[in-house]
Amino acid sequence: KSGQPGWAAIIPIYNIYVMTKIIGRPWWWLLLLFIPIVNLIVTIIMAIDLAKSFGKDAAYGVLLLWLFSIIGYLILGFGDAEYQGPAAAQKV
Repeated sequence: KSGQPGWAAIIPIYNIYVMTKIIGRPWWWLLLLFIPIVNLIVTIIMAIDLAKSFGKDAAYGVLLLWLFSIIGYLILGFGDAEYQGPAAAQKV
């Protein structure tokens, strides 16, 4: 839905790199996921940004994409949500 190849979702680590491109965060956010405690906060922020990139609100990001991720990603992928661009991109 976001113009990225579907096979990228099944490659470990690379899939998170692709997600950072989708949400508009820099690539080094991937490295933050290897730091204990920090990774919890970063995954919540990334889930919220992903939800906003597809026109959903922050509650959708936290509840369905972070807490119940299997269900949330299926709804996002197979539902009627459309990609609206990176939510975290710097606006000029």
